[in-house]
Amino acid sequence: MTFLQLRVKKSFLYAALYAAFILGGRHVMKQREKFELRKPLVLWSLTLAVFSIFGAIRTGSYMTYILMTKGLKQSVCDQSFYNGPVSKFWAYAFVLSKAPELGDTLFIVLRKQKLIFLHWYHHITVLLYSWYSYKDMVAGGGWFMTMNYLVHAVMYSYYALRAAGFKLSRKFAMFITLTQITQMLMGCVVNYLVYSWMQQGQECPSHMQNIVWSSLMYLSYFVLFVQFFIEAYFGKSKSLASTNTKKSE
Repeated sequence: MTFLQLRVKKSFLYAALYAAFILGGRHVMKQREKFELRKPLVLWSLTLAVFSIFGAIRTGSYMTYILMTKGLKQSVCDQSFYNGPVSKFWAYAFVLSKAPELGDTLFIVLRKQKLIFLHWYHHITVLLYSWYSYKDMVAGGGWFMTMNYLVHAVMYSYYALRAAGFKLSRKFAMFITLTQITQMLMGCVVNYLVYSWMQQGQECPSHMQNIVWSSLMYLSYFVLFVQFFIEAYFGKSKSLASTNTKKSE
């Protein structure tokens, strides 16, 4: 039994501690001056950017090979993504990374920035779903992880550059949010394909409970990201775009 299989239930404890930190941290920071933390933020974002870039290259290469040689259905349903000599490591690393990524919120709280619902809701649900799904090696996981690696590679690179003081076009932030919205749509499409092939009696290992929860998660992300995109770039809160461009999971 793997590390994650032994600790799936503990993911709920981690999520609860994370929520408690948000509440307690924001309360404490009300009485304090904000921390600058620019250099640590550059290092943090750069580390996650490099990790995501390598993850995107390795998983993307594998998924492209399967897609081109064996077709769409095999790329979605084949569980070899979880067991391949290269993809196995990056799948495991992806799931584990959802715990340290909670550290994003630490910078927001300590720097007294605006913490939106999408940010902490996304972190909690991605952690819970990733740890829950990995143990079952469900169909679609290769697509979910590869898409997330790709988006995070761009997003954390953007964060690192901004934290380092580079002036970036607002269109860069808009592009990131659009890729996040696209990721959520693709997640829903993959879930639909898995469900359809399962109903047809074809080999596509998953279960209805997972498909339902995954679909609800992706659909809620889609709605929240679209709402964020409208408010940040076209509404009264345009300033959110420069500070709260959010990731997907």
